[in-house]
Amino acid sequence: MPDSVRSVLVTFFGILALFGGLEHAAAQSATALSAENSDPGNMGWMTGFPPPPEKLIMQPESDFFSFPKLRWTVCHIRELMPTKEVNRGIGSPAPLAYAIDKGIDAVRFTPLGGDKPMTWKESLSANYTDGMLIIHKGRVVYEKYFGCLDEKGKHAAMSMTKSLTGLMAEILVVEGLLFDTAKVSSIIPELKNSAFGSATVRQVMDMTTALDYSENYSDPKADIWVYSKAASPLPKPKGYKGPNGYFEYLQTVKQNGVHGDAFGYRTINTDVLGWIISRVTGKDLAHLLSERIWSRMGAEQDGYMTVDALGTPFAGGGLSASMRDLGRLGLLMLDGGQINGQQLFPKEVVTNIRAGGDKKAFAKAGYNTLEGGSYRGMWWVFHNTHGAFAARGVHGQTIYLDPTAEMVIVRFASFPMAKNAQIDPTSLPAYQAVAEYLMKR
Repeated sequence: MPDSVRSVLVTFFGILALFGGLEHAAAQSATALSAENSDPGNMGWMTGFPPPPEKLIMQPESDFFSFPKLRWTVCHIRELMPTKEVNRGIGSPAPLAYAIDKGIDAVRFTPLGGDKPMTWKESLSANYTDGMLIIHKGRVVYEKYFGCLDEKGKHAAMSMTKSLTGLMAEILVVEGLLFDTAKVSSIIPELKNSAFGSATVRQVMDMTTALDYSENYSDPKADIWVYSKAASPLPKPKGYKGPNGYFEYLQTVKQNGVHGDAFGYRTINTDVLGWIISRVTGKDLAHLLSERIWSRMGAEQDGYMTVDALGTPFAGGGLSASMRDLGRLGLLMLDGGQINGQQLFPKEVVTNIRAGGDKKAFAKAGYNTLEGGSYRGMWWVFHNTHGAFAARGVHGQTIYLDPTAEMVIVRFASFPMAKNAQIDPTSLPAYQAVAEYLMKR
């Protein structure tokens, strides 16, 4: 392998973990280090002036998303990659009301498939939690920080970014600026000859496109490697002739199967949706999120998004934000687009998301911990008795919304393995138990 190619692959190794790779290495490390032992403070990452070589996390040694380094990285993305701001505006932040409930730590539940009860407090450590916020009936009842995070910090939202992209698309649909029955090629002619050209906007929004695309990280020839080389904001190696940026890569994706037949979770759908949104509005996603959401919901901190070499925000996973601001976003969704007495978008937007997508198409994906669920507008809909729905991201990120309990949960985490299937057996029953506890209180 030429040195230039090897250098590129090493660089992308860290970036690719944003999409959920590095499972095997993470699983090996997870057996050795607990949440407490892998705490970035205990590990001493980037500590000292300068830090010793063995404690550095930086470019170009891009293993920064391998465990346990990822526990530091999730709070320091901006120090490793170029970003674009999601501005909160110049107004004062809207304060959150507090009514801390010290009894939550003692709430007990039994993990899925288990027979031994666990407390809420024990689950935080088991899931390598970096931050946990619970809002009930509009008041913060629980707020704790661990690992790299504190109340002033920002944390990678990972694929929760997709739900914000999907939210913007659902808003545009309800407002009549975007037609979800339209063919993608009618909005983005550049995608006419790609797999996306014949798909509808709704099929992209609900990830029921049929794509000839592999995210198999163990295969060095998988499409994800080509995609990541194109998406990298870092200088391309000498002699590189592939696509540059998200937009160029998306034009190369071919179709495999029938659109609308099955759900397939592929990040490139969200990048197409980000392109559609920008083409319709004339604004990039970071600017639009700032204008429509961040600057109007009383956020206390700016967010930021990673970008490709052309400055295109990463719609599929590039957001970093503070925990309390994602709590405000949760309140906005729980209250049908209203927050602080302002209606930021029509209530119908949330109603449509909560209705969910095609359950039969979703079932074909085989999510064992999400049986009976669906996917709509890049939100996960559980269809449980409480009507819960969520934004979710690898390594344990979530905004979990329980309308019946009037509850918002925001969790940031740096679980060693990327897939949430590893965490759901503990998390989902814990969320339900807390909801029931709060309803009784």
